[in-house]
Amino acid sequence: MPAASMKVSLLIFLASSLFFHATLGEIICEELPNNVCSFAIASSGKRCLLENFEGKDGKVEYQCRSSEVIVERMAQHIETDECVAACGVDRNAVGISSDAFFEPQFAAKLCSPPCYQNCPNIVDLYFNLAAGEGIFSFHRIVLKLLIEK
Repeated sequence: MPAASMKVSLLIFLASSLFFHATLGEIICEELPNNVCSFAIASSGKRCLLENFEGKDGKVEYQCRSSEVIVERMAQHIETDECVAACGVDRNAVGISSDAFFEPQFAAKLCSPPCYQNCPNIVDLYFNLAAGEGIFSFHRIVLKLLIEK
């Protein structure tokens, strides 16, 4: 294959790769609207989280940011409204917090079949958060609820 023909082929391949990549779209946390930020996973595999800050006019403003938490088996995911409702989580929650573990109905919602069987992203997030914060009693509660079902 002549060098000029190879260069043209390479140029066409690169251009089509860029077009294909742009067509599929990447999820970048900083570009997501606030109403879908929480429980989203960027194309890089990093979890997105909603943060608040004081704006120039003194009002609280919100922005979606990438966290340093990387999801092992999932990327480029925006959680569905059905999963948010089934698992009893708040899409407007700021940051990632273990406060939910201390709400009486949280474990029951998280372990309910509609959540536990259909929403691996949310389940994975909270199980890893519990393990990372040493909340092993949460795991016992969850196992008990699952065995009773």
